[in-house]
Amino acid sequence: MTDKTDFKKTLDSYKAERGRFRLLDVPELRYLMIDGHGDPNGAAFAEAVQALYPVAYKLKFASKRELGRDYVVMPLEGLWWSDDMDAFTTARDKSQWDWTLMIMVPEWTDAAMVAAAVGAAGAEGAPARLGEVRLEALCEGRCVQTLHVGPFDEEGPVLERMHHGFIPDRGLRMSGRHHEIYLSDLRRTAPERLRTLLRQPVTGAGSRSLMGNP
Repeated sequence: MTDKTDFKKTLDSYKAERGRFRLLDVPELRYLMIDGHGDPNGAAFAEAVQALYPVAYKLKFASKRELGRDYVVMPLEGLWWSDDMDAFTTARDKSQWDWTLMIMVPEWTDAAMVAAAVGAAGAEGAPARLGEVRLEALCEGRCVQTLHVGPFDEEGPVLERMHHGFIPDRGLRMSGRHHEIYLSDLRRTAPERLRTLLRQPVTGAGSRSLMGNP
């Protein structure tokens, strides 16, 4: 029987503790991606999710069938940004949010396999935004990360402490897009039990302690 790799367990970048900020180096990883704008409760966000998952599963099945390499489909992730980053912390103005939804895929899957997976997904009734799914590498490097447990709308104070406390207190500066990793099944998990990794790429010396309390 083919062993099944679970990258959430093998990659250090998918680990964090609730109530602790952690400084880590995230390697270059490859993702299925699709872009959008606005409130994540809207239709555009739902359509993006509906386009990503069929491709992710077709790719997994092809990897097992053609390469003999099986793996657990990774959780949904999102890069988030806005002209005014306070839209994520104090204002929480979701209409101003831009985003890229992502699902991490193994390095042994290539562009040809992704194209074939998109074609296979389309053969079964193409999601509205299927043609917008792409394969792209992301190298975030040095990042600050923590685990948030609870509703998404309660992330604001944690991000405020990350952005305006932990990061500048260690001589660091924010350098990339806010990154969230949704470890819970959003369809089946109560809001108070949602587990979300919150990540922020940074630059700077970071001379003080690598750990800290949110």
